[in-house]
Amino acid sequence: MKILVLNGPNLNLLGKRERQHYGSLSLPAIEKQLKKLGRELGVQLEFFQSNFEGALVEKIQNARDKADGILINPAAYTHTSIALRDALAAVEIPFVEVHLSNLAKREEFRKRSLLSDLALGVISGFGPASYFLGLRALAEFLKKS
Repeated sequence: MKILVLNGPNLNLLGKRERQHYGSLSLPAIEKQLKKLGRELGVQLEFFQSNFEGALVEKIQNARDKADGILINPAAYTHTSIALRDALAAVEIPFVEVHLSNLAKREEFRKRSLLSDLALGVISGFGPASYFLGLRALAEFLKKS
């Protein structure tokens, strides 16, 4: 089973920016822990981060027939990207949306996700554990289907 782990803009700065919202772990540190969990769950993970919407769209499109699931933290594109929404809808790959911070406790414009109604589920507010919870839920769903 293969899961694509996608990270949107500015997540390459994790551990260095707004620690009150995003914590102190870097993205490579989170990925290292996800790899370990992936091995435990028997899933192969591919990681991709981009600050560019088009690169994320292309990665989603190219995942068709290659990935069984997608774990995505769309970051700021959560609230703005119809392109990401359309790509996820087009490839019909089950996905879980994750966020480090609790969007409901953030600025008004961050409270709306353009992707969540397409997702299997959304996990937010648990810091890096949001990724681990999301991966577990996605892997369990994929094993049952």
